[in-house]
Amino acid sequence: MKTIHTDLAPAAVGPYSQAKSTGNFVFTSGQIPLDPVTGALVGDDIAAQSEQALTNLKAVLEAAGSDCSKVVKTTCFLTDMGNFAAFNEVYAKYFPDRPARSCFAVVALPKGALVEVEAVAEL
Repeated sequence: MKTIHTDLAPAAVGPYSQAKSTGNFVFTSGQIPLDPVTGALVGDDIAAQSEQALTNLKAVLEAAGSDCSKVVKTTCFLTDMGNFAAFNEVYAKYFPDRPARSCFAVVALPKGALVEVEAVAEL
């Protein structure tokens, strides 16, 4: 098993890694819309926050030797399902191959984020 880390995505805000790879797969931790340099939350609407969260996820996948086209499953967390359509617009740009997905409404996310996305991808 290998621990994945890149400075192009935010450092973990708790006792976990950005991702782990084992065998032919990489399992990412959830990515929220933090600026990787400042650690500050990016954007105040779902579109901007989704863009940053997915940019962070893409960076972690690439650091592992994978990419968005190799994602087989995502899990998405939204603090407001009223943002579902706007989130999907941004999401579709990153995942045109439409991996399997679960999307949940949650009460809150770290740092006050509106969205968090994690993925499982082939290497």
